[in-house]
Amino acid sequence: QVQLVESGGGLVQAGGSLRLSCAASGRASGTYAMGWFRQAPGKEREFVAAISWSGGSTYYADSVKGRFTISRDNAKNTLYLQMNSLKPEDTAVYYCAARDTIRPSYTGLTSSDYAYWGQGTQVTVSS
Repeated sequence: QVQLVESGGGLVQAGGSLRLSCAASGRASGTYAMGWFRQAPGKEREFVAAISWSGGSTYYADSVKGRFTISRDNAKNTLYLQMNSLKPEDTAVYYCAARDTIRPSYTGLTSSDYAYWGQGTQVTVSS
């Protein structure tokens, strides 16, 4: 079992930056792939970014490519999402997710790939 707690959300003007963090606990010795998803009001949850356990594989949604950077620090059991050049359409609740894997290079790109979820953190971008 992995527990995930996000932080770092808030209100920012368009063009600004935020860094989200996700602290993982419960199975610090396990290997797990991680990702970020978001859900805007009235919309389905969508994929934002994913990273393998090794950190060597990363994937991004086209809508955030070039503006967001996913990273992780396994020594601290923490996942990050650096968000730059934020736009009003980035407004959403952001969730981190994790899944156990025996393959250090594995990344998951859909919600169904993940077993563990955080409670979410609100990001609001004003125009």
